[in-house]
Amino acid sequence: MPTLHTVEPEIATGETAALFTATHRALGVIPNLARVMANSPAVLKGYVGVVTALSAEGTLSAAVRESIALLVAQENGSDYCLSVHAFRGTKVAGLSAAEATRARRGEADDPWTAAVLDLAAVTVRDRGTVADEQLAAARRAGLSDGQIVEVVAHVALNVFTNYLATTARVDIDWPLVRHTD
Repeated sequence: MPTLHTVEPEIATGETAALFTATHRALGVIPNLARVMANSPAVLKGYVGVVTALSAEGTLSAAVRESIALLVAQENGSDYCLSVHAFRGTKVAGLSAAEATRARRGEADDPWTAAVLDLAAVTVRDRGTVADEQLAAARRAGLSDGQIVEVVAHVALNVFTNYLATTARVDIDWPLVRHTD
């Protein structure tokens, strides 16, 4: 049972209704977490804006974005977000089930994606304290400074959703994946 109120799209009005439309456009559904975010239209608006900007204008592929999300959700023990990103990663972004499982551990066959996940892992584990050596390793693997910034942005966005889903005890509306699996 969620501990925070959820706003139902059918009764939303004004800006909240418009944000639900934008959420549906960005994600294809209005997930339970967005219904919790709608308690603060500013939060939902910011979330939709960041997701839209990073997916439409960012340089990281959907598969890499979902891999980062899986890693961060695993690190934070967020079953809600693991469930979302396992589904989106395999059904939308083209990850195989094995790739999604490996991403949760920060592993990838592709060296560039592995470098992205290494950077994401140290960013989430060390709360943004990334050593010079780690930045140098990311650059040697071919990440530009812009891509490094995008990795940090994706980590931060996913930490936010992990924390909110956990705080709100959001009902999981995706096929269940547990961080203990």
